[in-house]
Amino acid sequence: MRRYARTVVAFALATSVVTGTAGWVSGDAQQALTGPLPGTTSWRADRVLGAELPDPGRATPAEVASFLHGLSTEQRQLLLLRHPSVVGNLDGASLELRYRANSLALAAADDPRYRPLAAPGRQILAFDPRGRGQVAEVFGDLRSAHRVSVVVPGSDSDAGTFDRANDVYGTPAGMAKSLHAEAGPGIAVIAWTGYTTPVGVGVDAATGRLAEAGAGRLTRFAEGLTADGLPEPVVFCHSYGSVVCGLAAHRLPATDLVVLGSPGMRADDVDALRTRATVWAAKDPTDWIDDVPNVRFAGLGHGTDPTDPAFGARRIPAGDARGHTGYFAPGTDSLRAFAAIARGTSVGGAAR
Repeated sequence: MRRYARTVVAFALATSVVTGTAGWVSGDAQQALTGPLPGTTSWRADRVLGAELPDPGRATPAEVASFLHGLSTEQRQLLLLRHPSVVGNLDGASLELRYRANSLALAAADDPRYRPLAAPGRQILAFDPRGRGQVAEVFGDLRSAHRVSVVVPGSDSDAGTFDRANDVYGTPAGMAKSLHAEAGPGIAVIAWTGYTTPVGVGVDAATGRLAEAGAGRLTRFAEGLTADGLPEPVVFCHSYGSVVCGLAAHRLPATDLVVLGSPGMRADDVDALRTRATVWAAKDPTDWIDDVPNVRFAGLGHGTDPTDPAFGARRIPAGDARGHTGYFAPGTDSLRAFAAIARGTSVGGAAR
């Protein structure tokens, strides 16, 4: 009987995913962007410094940071000019080097999707033009910040939709800008679209395949921040981004994990995440994600709702967030709570 019940649940979930009866709609299957950084082949072959350069695919961010720290200013500048696409995405490289490298890479890019990212004053910490394009942007003074946050978006996020004009608070840049403005001085926020996200909310969004690839990239990115001497971040994970964060949690250097509009984290409860970070969860009652079945079977679904008391996360008020992309809207209880967590202060009387 139990086996029959599980089969029924799995069939119901699959039907929901395919037909859209639970808020899912069809989406195009995506191929996760993995492998070496753009320009890695020429970087590996370069002996301009008289020795091999650290391999971007095998060297840890700490090893990269140590290598670059041992170079002169002139040597670092030489690598920057010769390999901007590698240096701009090299976790463990200093943020100052990465800003300059990505400025060069964007100036050389022909794709009109990337022209807004090349505007003066933008602080681009990562830029990969392959596929749909991936980008990370900093809001605030990251070097002097005493607290750092990273925003991990969900489906339909890429370089082309990074800061689109419509649905502003559903974009990576819009969420990060809003959090930075609310959190105030001394806080820096990074909008990180550093993985291949699902398109739409079809089968890709109902499985963990893209999230598994994204989890490794997110972990390495966060390790790169700490290798550069920056504080461990608070990580805000929206929608499918919370699946990425759930799979990364056990190895992700973070003080807090904040999930919002989550379909599940591929874990039964907070203990199953195996993280030392404080875990928070928010869900607006008008969010369509509430209609998605919180089950996990045969590769489909992401498990327990993180706002379920049984999950064990600290609940964040979000009753006025309005829909799936309203959590960072100015004036909402959710944004005020997010800013308090970003600052490391209390939320609703509960200490971080």
